[in-house]
Amino acid sequence: MPSYEALSELLEPRTTVLLTVECQEGVVGEDSALPELAAQARAGGALANVARLVAAAHTGGVQVVHAIAERRPDGRGANGNARLFRAAARLPVQQLTGTPAVRVAAPIEVAEEDLVVRRLHGLSPMQGTDVDPLLRNLGCRTLIVTGVSANVAVPNAVFDAVNRGYTVVVPADAIAGVPSDYTPAMIRHTLALVATVATTDEVLACLERPDGVRRA
Repeated sequence: MPSYEALSELLEPRTTVLLTVECQEGVVGEDSALPELAAQARAGGALANVARLVAAAHTGGVQVVHAIAERRPDGRGANGNARLFRAAARLPVQQLTGTPAVRVAAPIEVAEEDLVVRRLHGLSPMQGTDVDPLLRNLGCRTLIVTGVSANVAVPNAVFDAVNRGYTVVVPADAIAGVPSDYTPAMIRHTLALVATVATTDEVLACLERPDGVRRA
């Protein structure tokens, strides 16, 4: 794990953005399309940790961006070129635009200054979406990546961010995937090679520091 000094240097509020990935009711909520993933995110504490990080970001002047995956009722523009997409299209709960399924899930609170970016296609919160230009306009240098899933969307976000020149911090206990033993293995053998891995408490210690400079 990084030292407080090293992590604190990365997490300067003016140049840091917190990204939540697919933390939406239809994915991690009570009526999830993916109950095993939702149970893991909730019982394992990842969703609660995301909420803690979001609250600290709001207090500490760090911009929050929520990345939401959704689908038009007619399916226009959606991918069908992988088994994952075809299976998702058959699930009883659909991530349809304008429905409760695509709202940010409790206990995460969305503030007025948060940005919500919705995508209709692909696997990544960043590729082909507004996330990258928004981050650049915000002056982001460090991106904190949280949410689900450790199987697909989270590593996509991390790799895409690194490829675009951002420094990435991953709070290991604020992401979730299935099965439960997959996430720590993926973090250790994959994400740790390209991102700074920390705990939620370590990130919170930096975001809540008394000498932090708030975003204007």
